[in-house]
Amino acid sequence: MELILLFLSVVAAGVPMVSYLLLIRWLDRYEREPLGLVIAAFAWGGVGAVLLSVIGSLILSLPIGIATDEKTAMFLSVSIVAPLVEEPAKALILLLLYRSRQFDNATDGFVYGAAAGLGFGMSENFLYFASTASQGFGAWFIVVIMRTLFTGLMHACATSMVGAALGWAKFSTSPGRKLALPLSLLAAMAMHALWNGLAMAPMVFEAGAALPLISFLLFPLEFIALFIVFQASLISESSLIRRELLEEAARGTLPKDHVQHFSKWSARRNHARWTPAGVDGARYVELGTLLAFRRSQRAARPEDPYYTDEVTRLRAALQELFSEQSEP
Repeated sequence: MELILLFLSVVAAGVPMVSYLLLIRWLDRYEREPLGLVIAAFAWGGVGAVLLSVIGSLILSLPIGIATDEKTAMFLSVSIVAPLVEEPAKALILLLLYRSRQFDNATDGFVYGAAAGLGFGMSENFLYFASTASQGFGAWFIVVIMRTLFTGLMHACATSMVGAALGWAKFSTSPGRKLALPLSLLAAMAMHALWNGLAMAPMVFEAGAALPLISFLLFPLEFIALFIVFQASLISESSLIRRELLEEAARGTLPKDHVQHFSKWSARRNHARWTPAGVDGARYVELGTLLAFRRSQRAARPEDPYYTDEVTRLRAALQELFSEQSEP
C-alpha cells in the first residue's frame, strides 16, 4: 500500500497544480502569456525556489533551535522562518521576468506569480504526501485534500500578489510604484505566516485547538478578494484596448465598428463572425490587441524607442493584413 500511495503522491501533487496553472492562464483573456515563460515560472517555483528555501530555512532555523525548546522552535520555523525565505525565493523569478517585454501589466504578474507559487506548492505537496504514505490511506487522503484545496493555492495567491504589484508598477507613473515590491512581499509573507501560524498554534498554545479553523475561514475570503482584483485587472485591460483602438480607428488603422469586438472576450473568440472575408481573424485580433498595449506603454515610456517602433510596426502589419484581403 505504501508504494501505491507514493506513486499516487506524484499524481496528487502534480495534476491539481498543473490544472490550476492551465486554468489561470486560460482566464487571461486578452493577451495570454507565452507558455514557455509560464512553464519557466512554474519550474522555478517547483525546483529553484524550493532549494533556496531549504537552504535559507536551515540557516535561519539553527539559532532558533538552539535558543528555544523543540515545539517552540518548530512553531517559529514554520510560521516565521518559512514565509521569510519562501516568499522571496518564489518571487525571484518575477524579478527576472520583469525585464521581459511580455510582462506588461498586473494581469501578467498575476499569471506569472501564480505559476511560481503553484510550482512551489506542487513540490512541497509531494514531500508532505510522500511522508504521510506510511500512515495509511486515511491519513494520506486527508493531507492530500487539505493541501490541494488550501496550502497549494495559498502559495499561488501569495506570489500572485507580488507579481500583480510588479506588473502594475512597471508602467505606472505613480510615486508609490517604488514601494510595490517591498509592500507586496510583506503582504505575501503576512498571508503565509498567518496561514502557517494558525495551523501550527495547537503545538504551542493550549487554547489554540480552534485556531486552524480560522485559517479555513479566512483563506477563502482572501482567495475571493484576489480573484476580484484579478477580474478588475482584466476589466482594465478591456477598457485600455477600447480606448487605444478608438484612437487608432480615428487614424484609419482599423474600422471603428471593430473596436468593440476587440474589447469583448466572447467576440474575440468568435472573430470569424465579424472579421472581413479573407482576413486572418486570429492574427487580426492578436495584432490589434498588441497595438493597444504598445500604445499605452509608449505613453508611459516615451523615452524608450522600442515602444514607438513597435507601434509603427504593428500599424504596418495591420495595413498589410487588410491589403492581402483586397488582393485578387
